[in-house]
Amino acid sequence: MSDPGLDTRSSEDSATDALAPPPSSTANESGEGSMLYAAHKKIYVRSTSGLFVRWRWILVWLTQVIFFGLPWLTWNGRQAVLLHLVERKFYIFGWVFWPQDVLFLSVLLIISAYSLFFFTAIAGRLWCGYACPQTVYTEIFQWIEEKIEGDHTVRAKLDKAPMGGRKFGIKLFKYVIWVIFALWTGFTFVAYFSPVKELLASIPVFGFGPWEKFWIFFYATFTFVFAGSLREQVCKYMCPYARFQSVMFDMDTLMVTYDEARGEPRGFRRRGEDPTTRGDCIDCGICIQVCPTGVDIRKGLQYECIGCGACIDACDLIMDKLNVPHGLVRYTTENALKRGWGASEIARHIMRPRTMIYGTILLGIISAFIWGLVTRIPLRVDVIRDRTPTGRIVSGGMVENDYMLKLMNMTEKERTFVITVDGLEGVRIASDKRQVTVDPANNHEEILVVQAPDGAGQPGSNRIYFEVVSTDDPNVRRREKAAFLYPK
Repeated sequence: MSDPGLDTRSSEDSATDALAPPPSSTANESGEGSMLYAAHKKIYVRSTSGLFVRWRWILVWLTQVIFFGLPWLTWNGRQAVLLHLVERKFYIFGWVFWPQDVLFLSVLLIISAYSLFFFTAIAGRLWCGYACPQTVYTEIFQWIEEKIEGDHTVRAKLDKAPMGGRKFGIKLFKYVIWVIFALWTGFTFVAYFSPVKELLASIPVFGFGPWEKFWIFFYATFTFVFAGSLREQVCKYMCPYARFQSVMFDMDTLMVTYDEARGEPRGFRRRGEDPTTRGDCIDCGICIQVCPTGVDIRKGLQYECIGCGACIDACDLIMDKLNVPHGLVRYTTENALKRGWGASEIARHIMRPRTMIYGTILLGIISAFIWGLVTRIPLRVDVIRDRTPTGRIVSGGMVENDYMLKLMNMTEKERTFVITVDGLEGVRIASDKRQVTVDPANNHEEILVVQAPDGAGQPGSNRIYFEVVSTDDPNVRRREKAAFLYPK
């Protein structure tokens, strides 16, 4: 890994070895220039070190340990996190969620959206720079590439060299490692929806189901293409967030910023030159060379900037070599630059009306989500009345209706429930099944015959209630209404 702090050459020399050639324009057949689009030029990202690079790798490790590790955890003898599409059940540690619990998923998506708004208003594209899957997997693929092919200058020379045995072998080895990692990623993704042990047993005989094969290769292909080939093009041209992020910024949003007043006029300082004739920026181009999207941060805020902070680390290393303070490129706000604020003034302006509104809404939604999980009753009851249009009159002056009760035991232990009915005077369950046992995380259907005295209700529809209570926990209960019909 090269040390940018050792490179204090002029911008012309420094930029040549790592930056892509300037974009070219298309031209029509008649030779008249027509600026339709800029041809893509590969970016050879230079490695650097520092606080923000360390944080980015901490997030890479954290996200990947969680992603690759969760399918292998067990809970109550089964996979701890399993979104089992075949069984239509989501197992998340001690919870079992059913399709009827889609409200929780909706609230979780709302929380994610408001979190994005909240943190973007505070400190820009934190998600993009540190935790976005595109950023994370690009970092991993670039690390593999650097270990196999070499640093940025070596990679650039290798790509320009004619194809030979050595180049072919290096490229082949890199692509093989990329493919293996991408397939492992696709396998892990599918392991969240199909039991990982079953998938593992299917590997030797390639016995995956049709949808499992599709999604393993689909996810692996997109990981390979996005992180290995497209890279910054995904952020610049395909990601919608890059286009509307600016509406969430204001003058007090922390962003990666170049201090123009301190850095200009820029230029390489030769030995013995008066330091007061130029700014602190020596125009070395190191900030561009380490940028994963090829942005020149000195041109101001650009939608291509993902806020990763690599340019801050690289510039600070150069400042160390020049024996000048850090911070020529730093996280700061527009108001702080204009008014000369320090860290304390910046911190005081973080909690402003916009962020307070976002934060309050976010806190309220999170609180409601947690309250819903804590108070969630692990029992669901659906009552379906028989399609017979009216009740039947039976012996003993009773009117009879038939019902189907669908009980859903949402816990992972067997439960016995007692069923009672009320709402009309003398109403009762005529069948023997007043107590039923439901298997763990399972459904049970029970046909019940309900009788009520003739004259206890009005002709037509009358309201009655079924109450289902667990024998081992009285708090697990449901009360559902139904219609009891008397003949007219």
